[in-house]
Amino acid sequence: MNIGSTLNETGFPFSVPSLRALSEMTFDSEITFFVGENGSGKSTLLEALAIAAGSITVGSESVTSDQTLTEVRRYARSLKLVWNQRTKKGFFMRSEDFFGYVKHMNAVKAEMLADLQEIEKEYKGRSATAKGLASMPYARELSDMQQRYGAGLDTYSHGESFFTLFRSRFVPNGLYLLDEPEAPLSPSRQLTLLALLKQMVDQGGQFIIATHSPILMAYPNATIWSFDDGGLRQIRYEDTEHYTITRGFLNHPENYLKHLIE
Repeated sequence: MNIGSTLNETGFPFSVPSLRALSEMTFDSEITFFVGENGSGKSTLLEALAIAAGSITVGSESVTSDQTLTEVRRYARSLKLVWNQRTKKGFFMRSEDFFGYVKHMNAVKAEMLADLQEIEKEYKGRSATAKGLASMPYARELSDMQQRYGAGLDTYSHGESFFTLFRSRFVPNGLYLLDEPEAPLSPSRQLTLLALLKQMVDQGGQFIIATHSPILMAYPNATIWSFDDGGLRQIRYEDTEHYTITRGFLNHPENYLKHLIE
């Protein structure tokens, strides 16, 4: 997939330097990372890609109705996507959407259980057949949720529920846009995510990921785009600030902490 951008408007997000610097970007790697400081534009471009591609959202609202994406939708209209092979499979997920999705699914489950209780009261004394027909849609939905998520996403730790959701929604040959997927994950769980990404890539999945994690961006042969310094450029993993600072800190933490104990 290639994207191009022609900017004819002002104000956010058109004023973000890295987005103004974008003329064309090619996604020919299995995994592409967007890296940079907060506010550098990486998440905004990822959101705009999701809107332009019509991605399904793992969250409580779609990319077409989410009020937090109102300004980004203006920017997305300036993007031109050129596909080598068009796919409508995959999804877009932000870290905050993950937590919102868990909350939403819990609310849906609670509502259906309440409806089943009402049916029990309303159909008291009536035939088992009548009661079964009335409760069937709710029972079927609850069964589908249990098959997909087990006892419920809220019964797992954040990391476990993330992987349960991720695996259950994955479809081969899809495009997956992830914004800071490391947020609910410990370092060891981030290594697990690396292994999971490899499994999904082997099934034709393609990923574009905005991240701060030096663990994730170490994925072999990934393309890394830096959004720092007011521009856009491809960068080696070893040249990312995330790698250099993390390596420097782990090798010589006293150099970073000495001012705290002086």
